[in-house]
Parts: sequence; structure tokens; C-alpha cells
Amino acid sequence: MARKPTIADVAQRAGVSRATVSFALNDRPGIAEETKARVLAAAAELGWTPSRAGRALSLGKAGAFGLVLARDPEQIGTDLFFPAFIAGVETVIGQRGDGLMVHVTTSGQERGVYERMAAERQVDGVLLTDLRRDDPRPSLMKELGLPAVVVGRPEWGDGLTAVCLDDEPAYAAAVRRLAELGHRTIAHVEGPQELRHAQRRRLAWEGTLHDLGLPEGPVRPGGFSAEGGARATRELLTLAEPPTAIVYGNDLAAMAGLSVAQELGVRVPDQLSVVGYDDTPLTRYSYPPLASARADARGWGEAAARALDAVLAVGEAAHVTLPPAQFVPRASIGPAPRG
Repeated sequence: MARKPTIADVAQRAGVSRATVSFALNDRPGIAEETKARVLAAAAELGWTPSRAGRALSLGKAGAFGLVLARDPEQIGTDLFFPAFIAGVETVIGQRGDGLMVHVTTSGQERGVYERMAAERQVDGVLLTDLRRDDPRPSLMKELGLPAVVVGRPEWGDGLTAVCLDDEPAYAAAVRRLAELGHRTIAHVEGPQELRHAQRRRLAWEGTLHDLGLPEGPVRPGGFSAEGGARATRELLTLAEPPTAIVYGNDLAAMAGLSVAQELGVRVPDQLSVVGYDDTPLTRYSYPPLASARADARGWGEAAARALDAVLAVGEAAHVTLPPAQFVPRASIGPAPRG
């Protein structure tokens, strides 16, 4: 295998010192343009590329953001929120050649992952998603001196900068629209209740029903997964008095619910109305097209990356409040069945 060229090789080819090569490659002042051009040409001829470790030492930065996800890898692959969110982050940092280090682990191993990231200077800062009740990560970031931005409510971040997108208005709008259509038994298939955003969605569903004077419908765990959504839907539709509408914690669970309803011969929306959350592209192609809540995951990722840039630049940044999620009605909802 051919040896990878080094800075010493570039210096020899250009006829300059290693320090001059370093200054030229890192675009530092004090180098004549002719010398800089000769160094860059030598690097190109040799096929030299910088190592991440060397770049971190010379520039004091790793050139990467970190995202640690404590979820089942299969769930990450099917949850359409994260690809869009990650694309938003990459849109911002990729323009300057930086990258996103995504690490999938379990909640019990998170601390070790963050400790390695900080000790080995693998990342310049991290984005904290999926905030949980009594989440130890915000205080851990302060302990490790690792710059961080919370993707969620400011009160969840223990003083860290937060980028927030409120999902409650969309949930309330969905329940109100179902009530206007005559539905009186509106069920909820919820996400994992240890996750704060899943808990907020359930509270929005409960609160809106209470405000409308409607009884609280049945609740089943869906886990933000297709399997969970299918299982919960089957349980709800085989009750002695099944609901006439179901509001799901995300689109994946809702689309699985649509399939179960069709399997059981329950017509949507004639006999059952279905609402998801996230407004992923697939919602437009389900049958019938799925009513959902548009949360702009990609825009959220872009805003989070810019907020972390600001934290890295000056040490702190103001909280960012994005436009709230919006309810998007589609053909999966209709009037409550008579009788």
C-alpha cells in the first residue's frame, strides 16, 4: 500500500519549511501569495489531505458536531424525522467542510460516549435531542465543558441554549377539527412517555379534549414505531366501543395504523379518522393521504446548527423559537360515522 503523503513531503516538494506549509494550508497571514500558491500546488500534486486529528491540533477545532442518539438502530432507520433533521444540520456545516458525527447507543452508555467526545476532542459541540424527564445530559455538558444546544424547550436545558418548535398548537388544532366533524371518542397512540416531546403531545391531546368538554378517549403506547402503532391500533379497533378517531404521536405509527384499519375492514375516513405528526413526504402517498402536523425537521436542523455555531463563537446564544407546527388536514379525516 502506498504511503500517505505528509506535511514534510509537501514542504520538500515546495521547497519551504513545514511551518510555512502549515501556515499556507490553514490560510494564516504572513505568507506571500506566490509561496502559498506553490505550497497548494505541491499538496495537490502529492494528493495530500489533512488528518482530522492534525487539523484539531493546529486550528483548535475538530471540524465536527456531535449527535448522540439513544435509540434502537432499527428505529432510527425508520423514523423519518432524523434524516430530515440531519440534512438540515449538514446543510449548514457542510458548506465549510465540517461534518456531523452521529453515534447510536443506549441511554446507559451515553455518558461514556460524551466523555470520549470531550476528552479526545472529537467534536466542537453537540446537539441534544430526545430530551427526557430528569435528563442528566445538560448538566453533564457543563461538567465536561462541551458546548451544546438543546433541541427542545428552554426549560429542559438547564440554562443551555435551546432551539424550540412548539408542537402543541398542531395537536390542539387536530383535536378541535375532529370535534367539529362530530367525533366524540378520540383516542391517542402516544410516543415513549420518558421523552418530553411525547409527553407534551399527550398533554396537548388531553388538554384540548378537556377544553372542549369531551371525555378523554383511550390511550395506547405506540413508541413512535410502526410495530407499536400497528399493535395499538389493533387493540383500539377491537374494543367493545372503538374510537371514531385516532391521533398518533408520529406519522410512522399512524401509517401502520392505516394498514391495520384496512386489514380489519375499517374504512378510513368513513368509519375512522386518522391523524399523524411530522408531515413526512410519505404522508401524501398513503391511502388515503394522511392528515398530519408539519414541523419542518430540516429547518429545525439548520437552526440548531446555526445556534451551536453562535455558542462556539461567543460562548452563549439566545434561545431560538421557530414557527410552531401546523395541522395539515388531508383525506384521512372525515365526519364521524352516524350511529
